[in-house]
Amino acid sequence: MLQASAKTLGREDSHIVNIRSATAADIPAVIVLERECATAAHWTEEQYQQIFDRREGDGIERLVLVVEDDTTSSLLGFLIAQHVHPEWELENIVVASGCRRKGLGTLLLEKLVRHARETNGESVFLEVRESNQSARALYGKLGFRESGGRQGYYANPAEDAVIFQLDLC
Repeated sequence: MLQASAKTLGREDSHIVNIRSATAADIPAVIVLERECATAAHWTEEQYQQIFDRREGDGIERLVLVVEDDTTSSLLGFLIAQHVHPEWELENIVVASGCRRKGLGTLLLEKLVRHARETNGESVFLEVRESNQSARALYGKLGFRESGGRQGYYANPAEDAVIFQLDLC
């Protein structure tokens, strides 16, 4: 578990949060957060459960992190990434609406990038809605660069995706 300081819950002072590996017990809280975020990838409960049902030797490694308030243990955000050597792909990242722009997304992404480097990953990829300017700015701030696009990638509403890439080598 990683403890970090972030400006959370509307406070101007720093507040301690924990970033830890998620468990299947976190699925209900993850779904609540995901449903509150229109720009998130919306998965079924079964899809989340499959992440934790993966078996050794299937060739896929997943990193599933949650960030929680140190005092209340409330879930404030999560990240899901998949590793198919040599690349990592960010599949989903959500921060609770009341906790955005306070460094939690940055903390989660920095943890992913560190983990990708530790596992000899060569790059991290992600897709983001073209209209999601705040996420695009965050990825750029962390060194990701636009590397392509996908027409009509998203539904509800239909929208193009912008592909970002971070080279780790």
